[in-house]
Amino acid sequence: MNILTPNSPTAELQALDAAHHMHPFTHGAALREKGARIITRAEGVWLNDSDGNRILDAMAGLWCVNVGYGREELAEAAARQMRELPFYNTFFQTSHVPAINLAARLAELAPDDLNHVFFANSGSEANDTNLRMVRAYWHVKGQPERTHIIARWNGYHGSGVGSGSMGGMKSIHSQGGLPIPGIHHIDQPHWYLEGGQMTPEEFGLARAQQLEEKILEIGADKVAAFIAEPLQGAGGVIVPPATYWPEIQRIVDKYGILLIADEVITGFGRTGQWFGCQTMDVRPDIMTVAKGLSSGYQPIGASIVSDEVARVIDGVEFNHGYTYSGHPVACAVALENLRLLDEEGIVDRARTHVAPYLKQRFESLADHPLVGEVKIIGLMGSLALTPDKPSRASFAAEAGTAGLITRERCFANNLIMRHVYDRMIISPPLVISHEEIDTLVERARLSLDEAHAELIQRGLMQAIPNC
Repeated sequence: MNILTPNSPTAELQALDAAHHMHPFTHGAALREKGARIITRAEGVWLNDSDGNRILDAMAGLWCVNVGYGREELAEAAARQMRELPFYNTFFQTSHVPAINLAARLAELAPDDLNHVFFANSGSEANDTNLRMVRAYWHVKGQPERTHIIARWNGYHGSGVGSGSMGGMKSIHSQGGLPIPGIHHIDQPHWYLEGGQMTPEEFGLARAQQLEEKILEIGADKVAAFIAEPLQGAGGVIVPPATYWPEIQRIVDKYGILLIADEVITGFGRTGQWFGCQTMDVRPDIMTVAKGLSSGYQPIGASIVSDEVARVIDGVEFNHGYTYSGHPVACAVALENLRLLDEEGIVDRARTHVAPYLKQRFESLADHPLVGEVKIIGLMGSLALTPDKPSRASFAAEAGTAGLITRERCFANNLIMRHVYDRMIISPPLVISHEEIDTLVERARLSLDEAHAELIQRGLMQAIPNC
């Protein structure tokens, strides 16, 4: 086999990639025709590709590289652990030091009584764990009929069979016979797109009250849990109105429903606090974490579980787990990552120094003729693209057309922004500097200008009012 290197010609790398590599969430034939962008190295908030471009990564990979790229401490932690204990499982009444230390550290960081940790390898796996755990919890408590899970349309909880079912992405449901039985969805708290003539406060209450309606429709004695992200990330950085979460909390408390907060994106400083549920004042029974747990340097996820849920589950043999649950190398790297976030003050600095400046600069894009709304909390934000600001209109073209055009202009300008339909989203590393934020916003504005011109030239600035 001819082994290529980062210095190999781009065309050779693209050809071998196209011949053998199946990409996630990708139209394979279209990618083969276009050719993948080959990333060769990274440092801080910057990526380099095989064509020599230096690219500002405003998405921290996939919402995960919180401490930035190129941290030698994390590479050294992995190497030390590989030499000492490269692998052992945590089945059969066995443990090891990295898993013990990481579980204890997560219990210290997590709010309230979330003191117990079940390790997985990703957020998808952790949410599959949660699905099984909440059903096992009610079975042990003598209520085996409580199997139903309520989630939200356009929420994202992974792409496995269980996690993809709980997520509300219809594109995922359209393939593979999802959702599985016992999963139900209510509408998302997306005021800008779906709020009509209601105020945000009225809309937030109305959307939260759909949870109570769904519980009563199913039967309160049959509902195991409600799962939701504190802020919807992959759904487009949707920030719920202030009335939403207090009403959700009231409802789950009233009916004794377990609350799962999916913190895969919002955890470890992304919202300015260690966890998004602290920012939004949510009290979960289980938190799902991954991504920022290791800043993406190793695949690892976890369910952080309340005292009550753990007490019940510990009373039986929980027939669930993964070969790599609590992998020692992943745990060692995650523990070192948490040390950096804490001891270097990265989370505190993100809240007090980085987030306010990013908010100020990112919100300056609200004056652009293509931007109808700017939403930002901590270091995650979004721009709603619109052909008509006053009516909060959608484009008459297929949803996502304007977003894709804008994303392509961002790529051309060496800026990684993601589009979710016609929202442009950012989630930069927490270590981004003020100067780099200025570069991000300058390149975003240039890309918006170019996308706006292209949309006009192609006759795509036609509107369908949402209100």
